[in-house]
Amino acid sequence: MRASSRAENIALDFANAAPSVVKSIRQRDLLNTWLRLYARQQIAPAIWEYQPARLEEELSDLIYYTVEFSTPTPRLVIQSEGTRISRAYGHTGKGVSLDDYVGPRLAPYVLPIYHECVARGLPVYSVANVEDVYGRIVAYERLLLPFQTDGKVCHVVASIKTFCEDGGFEIKNLMRGNDALPRPKLRAVIDRELFHRAPARIAPAETVEFSDQPEPCITAETIELN
Repeated sequence: MRASSRAENIALDFANAAPSVVKSIRQRDLLNTWLRLYARQQIAPAIWEYQPARLEEELSDLIYYTVEFSTPTPRLVIQSEGTRISRAYGHTGKGVSLDDYVGPRLAPYVLPIYHECVARGLPVYSVANVEDVYGRIVAYERLLLPFQTDGKVCHVVASIKTFCEDGGFEIKNLMRGNDALPRPKLRAVIDRELFHRAPARIAPAETVEFSDQPEPCITAETIELN
C-alpha cells in the first residue's frame, strides 16, 4: 500500500517503512523517544511531553513548526530553527511560513513531505541528494515527527542531517547554491513496527547445579569467575 501527495506538477510517492529505515543514530534516538510516547495510546504525543536525551546537542539540526489550519492546505510556520539549517538555506526564518521560506522553486519538493506527516500523524523520513556550491553530492536526510493536541497535529519537529561521501562539503547556501534541484532518493511514512524495542540486557546470573558424579571422560574442575 502506498500513499501519495501532489505539489504542482510533481507527484511524490511515499513508501511504507519501519523505524529501521532511518540511518542516522541521532535521528533514531529522536524517533525512539517519539515511539515510546506513541505506544501508550497509538497516537502522536503532545509536544510538551517530548524530552529526548541529549536534546541540547541536537538543537542546531532541529526545526520546530506550528501547524495552522486557517487555509485549505495546512500552513507550517517556523518557530525556531537550527543554526546549521539557516546556513544551508542562506537566511533565518523564525515566524515565516515554510512555503515562503523555501520559495517557489523548492516548495514542490519540500511541502508535500510535511503535508504527508500532518495528514498521517506519523513520522516521515526522506533522503535527497543535493549539490553544494562546488558540485559535491550531499545526502540531505530529513526526519519529521508530528505532535498532536486535541486529536489534531499542531506541531512538527524536523531533524536534518547532511552527509557527503567525499568528506567535507560547503553547507553555506547548500539548498540555494546552484541551479541543480534536489534529487529525491527516498520518501517513506514510518507506519510499521511502531514500538520501541529496548536493547537486550544480560539477565542476572542464575544458580546452575551440577551432578555429584561427572559424566565419563569429563574432567571436573572449578572455574573462578572474577
